[in-house]
Amino acid sequence: MSDFFDNWVVQMRKGVLELCILRTLSVRERYGYELVKELSQVPGMGLTEGTLYPLMSRLRLAGLVSTRLEESSSGPARKYYSLTPEGLRTLKTMNVFLETLQHSTQQVGVRS
Repeated sequence: MSDFFDNWVVQMRKGVLELCILRTLSVRERYGYELVKELSQVPGMGLTEGTLYPLMSRLRLAGLVSTRLEESSSGPARKYYSLTPEGLRTLKTMNVFLETLQHSTQQVGVRS
């Protein structure tokens, strides 16, 4: 593919990844590696730990997710992420926006 398309894909993933993280956390809390495993299964997502953790930090600073540490019998303590009430409100707004955007872009160039 072209450099233009590759760059476009990267930009699309950035916003969609945040949406997917919030959607995943709306079901139940997850620890970081669990999020990586789950979201890396999504075709086209291309999520790695190096991408996830800085993003989770930004979402936490924005007040959209909260964290808690829990000891693990199989290694170091795990940091669990959960959606805050503000995160849930933001997720709902993002879902409506994405649905509107998808519908609107499908109408572009269609003759009436």
